[in-house]
Amino acid sequence: MSISRRSFLASAAMAAVATEIDAATGMPMRTLGQTGQKVSLLAFGAGSRWLMYKDPEKALPALERALKAGVNYVDTAASYGDGQSEQWVGQFLKSHKKDFFLVTKIGGKRTYDDAMRIIERSLKNLGVDQVDLMHIHALGNEDDLAKIEAPDGQLKAMYKAKEQKMARFIGITCHQNPQVLKSALERHDFDSTQMALNIAQIGNAAPSDKAGQGQTGASGFEAVAMPVAVRKRMGLTAMKIFAQEKLLGKAAPEMLIRYSMSLPVAATTIGMPQIEHIDFNINVAKNFKPLSKEEMLSLPRSVSEQMRASIDRFFSDHVDA
Repeated sequence: MSISRRSFLASAAMAAVATEIDAATGMPMRTLGQTGQKVSLLAFGAGSRWLMYKDPEKALPALERALKAGVNYVDTAASYGDGQSEQWVGQFLKSHKKDFFLVTKIGGKRTYDDAMRIIERSLKNLGVDQVDLMHIHALGNEDDLAKIEAPDGQLKAMYKAKEQKMARFIGITCHQNPQVLKSALERHDFDSTQMALNIAQIGNAAPSDKAGQGQTGASGFEAVAMPVAVRKRMGLTAMKIFAQEKLLGKAAPEMLIRYSMSLPVAATTIGMPQIEHIDFNINVAKNFKPLSKEEMLSLPRSVSEQMRASIDRFFSDHVDA
C-alpha cells in the first residue's frame, strides 16, 4: 500500500472520531471544514434522481421524510431540471421553516455576467435571499478553469455573491478531472469542495489533457484532489458514490455508501428516487461504522481497469441536469 493510501486511511479514522450523533434524530453529524457548520453524514441529493418523482406532490414529501429523519444538507443546482429542482425546494420552503443547510451549484458560460444572472435566478427559484453554500458546478478541464479564473470569469461572481451575502460560503465541485480540481483547490481558498469519491476513485490519475478525456477522469480524486482539501481544511463532501449506478453489482449498496462515508468527508450526497432508498440510506447512515483497513483496500480491487476507464469516459462529458 502506498504512503499516500495509508495516510487516507488514517484520515478516515480521524473523521470517524470527529463524528457526533444528533440526540434528537440519531443522525451522525460532522463539521464541514472551517465553515464550522454541523452537517448530516447523509446528504439529500436533489438532482436527476429527485426529479424522477416527476411531481412535487411526491417529491416534497420525500424531502420532508429525509429531513425529519435527521438529514440537514440539501444539495441542488441551477441546472437540475433547468431550475425545477430549485423551484421544488423553494416550494417546500413556502410552507416549512428553513432548518437545513441549503446548497446550490452554479454552472453556465463561466463569465461574471452569466454567473450573476444564474445566481439571481437561483435565489428567486429558491425563494431566499441567501444560500448557505454556493458551488461552482462541475469543473472540467484546464480551459474551463482558465475561464472561471479570468478577470471577468465566474470566480469573480462567486466572491461577489459571498461579499453581498447571497451565499454564506463558496466552493467548487468536480466529477471528471482530479488534476484540474487539485489545481483549483491549491490556488484558491474555497470554503468547500465536492468531488466524486467511490471505490473507483483511488488510482493516481494521469496528467490531464486539453479535452479532459481518457485517463484524466474519475479515477484519481481520492489520491489527487482529496488530500488538498483535507490539508487546507475545506469542507469536503462526496458525490457519485455509485458512479451513476455503474458500481452497483461490484459491491452491496451499503458497502459502497460506507466506503465513501469512511473517507474524511463531512457528508455523502446521494440521489434517492424512491422512498425505500431514503429509508435504506438513512438506516445505513444511522448505523454507520467505518470500514476496516482491509475492506478499504479490498473493495477498490473489485473494479477492473477496464471499468475504471469506462467510468472515466462516461464522466468526461457527464452533466447531471
